[in-house]
Amino acid sequence: MPILEIITIGTELLLGEIQDTNSTYIARTLRDHGIDIYRITTIGDNSNRISATIREALTRSDIIITTGGLGPTVDDPTRQAVAQATDRDLVFLDELWNQIVDRFTGYGKEPTENNRKQAYIPKGAIPIHNPVGTAPCYIVDMESSCVVSLPGVPREMEIVLHQSIIPFLIRKFELKTQIIKAKVLHAASIGESVVDEIISDLEEYTNPTVGLLAHPGQVDIRVTVKASSDTEALKLMEPVVKDLYYRLGNNIYGEDEETLESVICNFLNRWKKKLCLIEGKSNTGLIERFKKVQSDNIFFRKLEGDPQDLQAFYDQIDSIHGNTDCDIYLGIALTINEKVTVHFVYLAPEQTEKRTRTYGGPRDYASLWAQNTGLDFLRRNLLASLTHKETGEL
Repeated sequence: MPILEIITIGTELLLGEIQDTNSTYIARTLRDHGIDIYRITTIGDNSNRISATIREALTRSDIIITTGGLGPTVDDPTRQAVAQATDRDLVFLDELWNQIVDRFTGYGKEPTENNRKQAYIPKGAIPIHNPVGTAPCYIVDMESSCVVSLPGVPREMEIVLHQSIIPFLIRKFELKTQIIKAKVLHAASIGESVVDEIISDLEEYTNPTVGLLAHPGQVDIRVTVKASSDTEALKLMEPVVKDLYYRLGNNIYGEDEETLESVICNFLNRWKKKLCLIEGKSNTGLIERFKKVQSDNIFFRKLEGDPQDLQAFYDQIDSIHGNTDCDIYLGIALTINEKVTVHFVYLAPEQTEKRTRTYGGPRDYASLWAQNTGLDFLRRNLLASLTHKETGEL
């Protein structure tokens, strides 16, 4: 399986003046052809630095793709850098110059003298026609590796990549079309380190691969598989996903596009229950988050102040409970003083749960942590009070 490195070239990229979308597009496109992405690097318009980066990349990777730096100006150094990195001279090709002249003629213009620079490529390189731009491309094909130089203009890069580069790579490396499938499992109220300890052996797999991504109050477990067909991908992925569910159990609340609020709404709709969300004065963003769901059986109350302790918060919710026609009540109150404290109250027929937790992470993430932790607190109580008590299911 060949290894790819992508080098995006342009000082404007380093300065943040424009966003690099080329590397993302190339990586997503070539991964589906069974090519492993090793590294993505951005270099300014400096020939020596580009050359050194290409030389280093060739020591570990089979395919080096550069984008940008193929224009006619002084700060377009890619040709010289690639020639230097591969120990070649630059040579002028009449056929490339004729293509450039034809392209300008089609625009009703004449090329300037500096456009001749674009007709130079490293000696022995394979010239690649650019059907939508003036910058010719090329491939320096070596025995077991290659350097491909593509335009920096995204539309030009995409067309040349599909029309010329992918067919070349398929032939050279005898690539078989592969698909990549990914499934993300969402777990809440369990830390990344705890999840890692439980599934660390699975994280050492090579296909499928298992990786973690932590969020405040939530951990995502991504399972990614490479296969030649959807059927094969499912066959490889299914036992790993099943094992994750077995190990993490009820900590997993959903998959892929599912959110805590969507899972909770499904519970409420299934059992035709009304939920009242109650938020303290200090905004956690919980109500705003649920308003996006637009459910007819969720109601909102905002308290005029923050409770001093958990019992005071419970008393406020119990008072609302006595004057509101809802089946279930969830209250979240966030207070930030020397430390961040969150009170959670769940109130339903024949069940009351109260909890206070202290948040020790970055203050900027306190609200999101409170939301995710509180919603998972609600989800778990819903499972206990609705699923088990009403239907006997787990």
